[in-house]
This record gives sequence, structure tokens and C-alpha cells, in this order.
Amino acid sequence: MQEIERANPDTLFRVFGTADWGNKEKFSDELLKDLIEGFSDIRLGNKVVSTDVLGDAYEYLIGRFADVTRRNKAGEFYTPRSVVRMMVEILDPQEGESIYDPACGTGGMLLGAIEHVMRKGGDPRTFYGKIYGQEKNLTTSAIARMNLVLHGIEDFQVAREDTLRSPAFTDSSTSGIATFDCVIANPPFSLKEWGRELWEADPWGRAQYGIPPESYGDYAFVQHMISSMAPTGNSRMAVVLPQGALFRKSAEGTIRQALLENDMIEAVIGLAPNLFYGTQLAGCVVVLRRKKPPERKNKVLIIDASSLFRKGRAQNFLDQEHSDQIVAWYRAFEDVEDRAKVATIDEIKKEGWTLNISRYVLPPIGEDIPPLPEAVDAFKTALADARAAEDHLRKVLTEGGWLQ
Repeated sequence: MQEIERANPDTLFRVFGTADWGNKEKFSDELLKDLIEGFSDIRLGNKVVSTDVLGDAYEYLIGRFADVTRRNKAGEFYTPRSVVRMMVEILDPQEGESIYDPACGTGGMLLGAIEHVMRKGGDPRTFYGKIYGQEKNLTTSAIARMNLVLHGIEDFQVAREDTLRSPAFTDSSTSGIATFDCVIANPPFSLKEWGRELWEADPWGRAQYGIPPESYGDYAFVQHMISSMAPTGNSRMAVVLPQGALFRKSAEGTIRQALLENDMIEAVIGLAPNLFYGTQLAGCVVVLRRKKPPERKNKVLIIDASSLFRKGRAQNFLDQEHSDQIVAWYRAFEDVEDRAKVATIDEIKKEGWTLNISRYVLPPIGEDIPPLPEAVDAFKTALADARAAEDHLRKVLTEGGWLQ
């Protein structure tokens, strides 16, 4: 396997790891024998099993590992597939467009973009040579490469490097960051010590809207992604952020205001809490576009999708029907009672440049809420009942000798 790695350094570097298969303590002869015999019963040749089957099985195992390590660091490498699909449907990548994920984890979003085109009857081979990902973690970047290979993707680049400190994809003709048609990512929430000191004199000019605080790297990723959007054509991006990034002030507020004044933010989608591995916080998806369609200029669609989820025992889930509804609201780009609001830049300015969803979309008032007089009467009755129950309890405790 190490020879296979060496023969394919661009795609398989460190994919098979450094396992010592000759270590009898870790891998006994009996264990290896059982492993080989177990797989020998399964026909896995290219004529029998498609790369999609093997790839989907591999991604299933990644997801299962994320389930097991949910409360540790699974969120750093795996985004639930339903969220990925929703983001990809919004960006709607087309055949031949370039795709870039600056925090690619195990490669799920890159695969999601390719699968989107395949579902629409497109040819995924048009993406070959146009798929780019960067991941800081060595092991995770190796898993991303394996994931793409097992899905039959033949020409891609996944670089192992710190995106904010050392971007891997640059353009020598412009002396700047390389640019792409679609940029998509779920970077770490509120990353600390992300490299602010380097951004004070960033050689790539990414801090054009301001320098984020050292304790919150969210807008560093946002600005890196903006710099990575192609300057012409229909370039766009979608990024997962903590909802705090929508309303925090100081440096982040200044950056957010600049993005709004430059009319780059197209939509903000608030999601339910506990959808992402590793955090119970509610996230949001922010969609930015280099050049908005005329009918969307100077407007931002704000969607409250916090009620769209299926509750699980330890994790909430965004099902396909929920994802489809969010995408439908985004495409319609119109007000929906209790769900979505098309806010003008002037309206957002009056709100102090906050994108706090509750400022624009109020949660629905339940139909079972009684009129105020009835509510007051019910409160008085409940209060009287509570006092009567307290008196009775005090009497029982006194008669029993437990209360002096």
C-alpha cells in the first residue's frame, strides 16, 4: 500500500497512513486472516460494484465515526449530508465550473457539488481539474482524498495546509489568491488564535473589509472565501457560521456593515440548534454573491428555519423535506409570513447593521394563546391553587412532626 501511495503522491499521499502491518500485537495473524477472508466473500471488482457504492460506504463509515465522536471534534471534519445538500442546491453548481472548499474536512461538500450535477443529468468529468480543497489536519485531508478517489473522481487537488495562515491555491498572474466559480465551506465555529497577527499585513490582501478579533475567526474565513470568488461571471459562496456572527459588534460589526454596504450578502438562513456535530449552538448559512441579479440588488433574504428539524435523542436532524423547503424559500426570494423577510439595505441600516434573524422574522404566535383577560384569570386561579397546596403541605408536615 505504501508503494501505491508513492506512485500517486498527488492524490494518495498519507491516505493509507503509517500502520505497521507487521506488528503482531496490533494486527495478529488471526485478525488479518479474518479480515482478508471476510472481504474475500464480497465481490468488489469494478465490473460488479460501482465507485459510488464503495464511496458511499466509505462516507457512511465517516458519518458513523462522527456519530461516535459527536461531543469531541467530529464537527471539525464532517458536515451532515442534509446540510451539505441544502447548501449545494442553493449554489447550484453547473457543469465545468470550478469548486473550492477552504475547510474541506473529509471532502463532503466537494462531493456534494459533483453529485448535484449528476442528479441533474450532467457529466461529473467536466469538474476534473477544477476541484480544490484545503484542510489543516493531515489525517483528515488524507481521508478527503480517499473519499474522492473512492467516488471515482480522478483529477482534484486537496492540500494539507492552514488556509488562513498559508493559502495553498494562489494565482501567479495576479499575485493574489486563486479564484473559483463556487466557494463553499463549514469552517470551525469562532476559531481562536487563527492568525490575526499575520492578517495585519496579509500579503494576499484578504482583510479588505477589516481584521476580525483574535478570538473569533469567522469573518477571516468569510473574507478568504470572498477573495476566492472569481471577479467575473456568476461567482457565489455559501458558508456555515455561528449565529453570533450575525449580530456581534466591534470589529465584526464593522466587517458585516462593509459587506452589506457593498451589497454582497444575498441571504441569511437561520438553522435549528444541535444540527452540527461537536456543538449544540444554532448555526446559520450565509450566501454571498459577487454580482446579484438586478431584482435582488440592495436586498437580503432573511430566513428563519429554526423550526425545521427532526428531533433525535442526542442530535437534531435536517431531513430532505426541510432542506427542500429552505431551498424553495431561497429561490422564491419573497416574504413568507413568520418564516422569511426580504429586507432592504436601508431597513438593515436602521437596525444598526445587525442581521439578527429575530429583528426581521418574528416567530409565529400560537393559535391557542387566550385573550389577555382570560390569561389573567387563569393565572390568578393557578396562583390560588398553588398557595392552597402550600398550606396543605405545611399542615401535613407540621402534624407529622417534620416541621416545627
